[in-house]
Amino acid sequence: MNENTIWKGTPSQWCNFTTFVIWGILTPFTLGFGLLVIAYKYLVNKTSIYEITTERIIETKGLFSKNTDECELYRIKDIKMSEPFWLRLVGLSNLVLTSSDRSHPTIIIPAIKDGNKLREKIRAAVEERRDKKGVKEVDYE
Repeated sequence: MNENTIWKGTPSQWCNFTTFVIWGILTPFTLGFGLLVIAYKYLVNKTSIYEITTERIIETKGLFSKNTDECELYRIKDIKMSEPFWLRLVGLSNLVLTSSDRSHPTIIIPAIKDGNKLREKIRAAVEERRDKKGVKEVDYE
């Protein structure tokens, strides 16, 4: 098996914009507590790593303790791109992946640049992986 990385990254710090502004304003009144909140939010965001390979999606989160979740690409059922107004202003978007994985049915990759390009890359990789594995998606209602 030859697994290659399609994309690897972390969410943009723009998703923490309101927290940074509010606590930045309140910091003088909270005796520096605001700086601790800002540093914590920054580090939590920075340690959320998403890796999309030709076989799976790997999500690693955690500041002190790490948790890694994986989802096989052939399990991805739907890809939705969301562009909230504030993120659109800076050219970012969220990707919401729905899967048939029981432990991780929804994967959200927040505040990423070039979301549409990544969405297309994921869609193509999912189709390629399904063809290689001989998997067909069937929904029962």
